[in-house]
Amino acid sequence: MSIKSSVTLLAKLYHLVSWLVNASSLLPSAPQSGDDMPTAKQLADIGYKTFSTSMMLLTVYGGYLCSVRAYHFFQRRSSRRQAAEEQKTSGVL
Repeated sequence: MSIKSSVTLLAKLYHLVSWLVNASSLLPSAPQSGDDMPTAKQLADIGYKTFSTSMMLLTVYGGYLCSVRAYHFFQRRSSRRQAAEEQKTSGVL
């Protein structure tokens, strides 16, 4: 996998996370009282969003690692086949 595609993937991931954060701010929240202490619901929402985002990032990163490994596997297999073909043709002559 090339560096350009990796950067593109990370940029898309950044935009997705930004969208999720902005979309979550559109949800109605509990009315604020005079103090700045977050309510239990707000803390639970923050924890849930943080956990969900981290799981999403881990899933995307795992998919990236898997695809890179598969790409390298197929590249090595292709180069081994080419080497075997070259060895056969050079041995015949």
